[in-house]
Amino acid sequence: MAAKKPVKEQYKCPFELALNLVNGKWKGLVLWFLFHETRRYGQIKKAYPKITQKMLTQTLKDLEKNKLISRKVYAQIPPKVEYTITKEGKELYPIFEMLYKWGEKMSKTLDVDIEENKIKCEI
Repeated sequence: MAAKKPVKEQYKCPFELALNLVNGKWKGLVLWFLFHETRRYGQIKKAYPKITQKMLTQTLKDLEKNKLISRKVYAQIPPKVEYTITKEGKELYPIFEMLYKWGEKMSKTLDVDIEENKIKCEI
C-alpha cells in the first residue's frame, strides 16, 4: 500500500502564514534570544527556565522546519548542538523591534510591570 502524501497547508492570506510561523508563547522569545548570537540548547533553556524540555525541543524543531533558525551538530562527545538565526529569521528583527517598543509603551499605558530579566532583552 502506497503512503499517503501529506496534505499541504493552505492559508487565506500571507498574514495568516506569517502569524502561524511565529505563533505560540515561546517561538518569538527564542527568536529574540537568537537575534544577536548563536546559542546552545542549554543556554536557551537557562534563559527561559519555565519552558519544559519537550516544549523547547518542539519549538526549536518548528523554527528549524520553517527555516527561521538552523541547527548545527558537532561530531564530538558530549554532543554539541548550536542554533543560529537564518537570513529569513533575521528579516523578522525590525518587526520584533517594533513589537518591543510597542510593548514598552503599552506597559506604561496599562500600568504593567516588566520583570527585570537575566537575559539581554534590550534592542
